[in-house]
Amino acid sequence: MIQLPYIVDVHLRWSDTDPYGNVNNVMFLHLIEDARVMGLHAWLGASKSLLNEGIILAHQEVEYLMPLAFRIPPVRVEMWVSRIGSSSFDLAYSMSDPDEAGDNLYAIAETSMVLYKVDDGSVRPLRDGERAILEKHLGEPVDFRRRNIDD
Repeated sequence: MIQLPYIVDVHLRWSDTDPYGNVNNVMFLHLIEDARVMGLHAWLGASKSLLNEGIILAHQEVEYLMPLAFRIPPVRVEMWVSRIGSSSFDLAYSMSDPDEAGDNLYAIAETSMVLYKVDDGSVRPLRDGERAILEKHLGEPVDFRRRNIDD
């Protein structure tokens, strides 16, 4: 049974804003990170989470679609798996308003995660159980605009 995407509402902090009252571009990465940590924990559980072992972020890409002003309602982050490799996987995200706050889409993003052995720093393969869980959340890659623009 496919269970995608993982949805979490992440609250903004006043300190996330820049002098113009908008959430700073760097803080978008923190919001995505919060969603990623909660999502991997929800998918894998605390006792067998990839978060308890070696996992690093190898690449991330964000496309900012519109400014996000500070407000009390949270921002909704949807997350799904967009690629599964032998020792890595990509997570895709969309950041939007929760239902009660509107229907704006603020950003789309993708991160590449690599698994490694903490003791020696070498890359380790995904285990069958980890792969099976990630496959339940497999969806399409993010459709970034710049990839569709002719130079």
